[in-house]
Amino acid sequence: MRTQAGFRVPAHAVTTRNLGAAYPLVAEAGLGHRGVLIGHDLLGGSFVYDPFELYRDGVVSNPNMIVFGQIGRGKSSLLKTYLWRQAVFGRRAWVVDPKGEYAGLADLWGVRPVALRPGGSIRLNPLDPVQTAAGKPDPGGPDDPARRQSELLASLASACLGRSLAPRERAALDLALASARRSSAVPTLPRVVEALLEPADESATSIRTDRTTLLEDGRDVALELRRLVHGDLRGMFDGETTAGLDLSGPLVVLDLSALYTSAALGVLMACATAWLQAAVSRDGPADQAFLVVDEAWAILANLGVARWLQASWKLSRAHGVANVAVLHRLSDLTSVGATGSEQVGLAEGLLSDSETLVIYAQPPGEVARATELLSLSPTEAELVPQLRRGIALWKVGRRSFLVRHVVGSSERALVDTDAAMGRP
Repeated sequence: MRTQAGFRVPAHAVTTRNLGAAYPLVAEAGLGHRGVLIGHDLLGGSFVYDPFELYRDGVVSNPNMIVFGQIGRGKSSLLKTYLWRQAVFGRRAWVVDPKGEYAGLADLWGVRPVALRPGGSIRLNPLDPVQTAAGKPDPGGPDDPARRQSELLASLASACLGRSLAPRERAALDLALASARRSSAVPTLPRVVEALLEPADESATSIRTDRTTLLEDGRDVALELRRLVHGDLRGMFDGETTAGLDLSGPLVVLDLSALYTSAALGVLMACATAWLQAAVSRDGPADQAFLVVDEAWAILANLGVARWLQASWKLSRAHGVANVAVLHRLSDLTSVGATGSEQVGLAEGLLSDSETLVIYAQPPGEVARATELLSLSPTEAELVPQLRRGIALWKVGRRSFLVRHVVGSSERALVDTDAAMGRP
């Protein structure tokens, strides 16, 4: 290179770290190079993201993620390609799929989705015990199987009843679970319902009452849970887990699309998520896996189930699982209940337990709420409604990035959801 005066200036070799210091604000430093390539950082360079690496480095305090995106903005493309790319690192993925959209990803991986249907041949037991890596959870601790099963049952019963359980109902349910555990190493919903409708003498004696009173205390709970056993939702979660299910593959998809329009979708998704968490802890890798809950609004709309989901989110580090919730709009977090209600508080609480937020374009009417919930800067609030397809605002820990997701040529068939619309 020559100067204007014609003098030759010797070449200068410099590291990218020093070059960034010499030319500040030209390119964003990014989150490092270890992990999955997402696409382009619009402030310069590539964008690589891995929640486990970032947790190890202290950038985030938990590996959980929430993805917000209107239909057609690219959130499904991001999730499918991200899970596919994680296979390079030996990571496994478990997906609760209420719309049947992950069949293509399953085909690519060479596995078949586990399709749940009322009256079908596949059953999953949501009361399968969760185990820690050591296999011996502390009694009474957050991983205690009895405690986790009790919390899930109370959540399901509360969701089915549409209200919180009364103390006598919760006691009857806990005693029924204890009876079911005594009769079998692994309790099931039918055994719990049977114990509610035929309480044991020792159960009644333990709380200083009689069998008739205990039966009445738990009767409403029994009749609601009975719907999962003998009613219109039978044949999915009403027995021991079907033998022979292959969970050894890199991807497990629970297809609930047959019930997508059912009012009980949230309850069914909670059952599916509970079973997956147990399966991940028991059969999954000792370190890292992803658990994706698509259409998570269906779970958050039920108070009891929302309580259980938040508790599950808090156990992500102990189980080595990065939970991913998928929502359409920010208002999904506030529309699950009345203003100031516990449902809204629990939904918003997921934000504090998810250190990675991915926000695709939101309608202008969502901006004020997004600014409040996500602590958006004025510039970010102005950008969110204007983001084009495939571009998202990523908030990772205390940092923010504008990222364009890049889909490889071999991945296009995987993410194409417009075929039915006749797109060329």
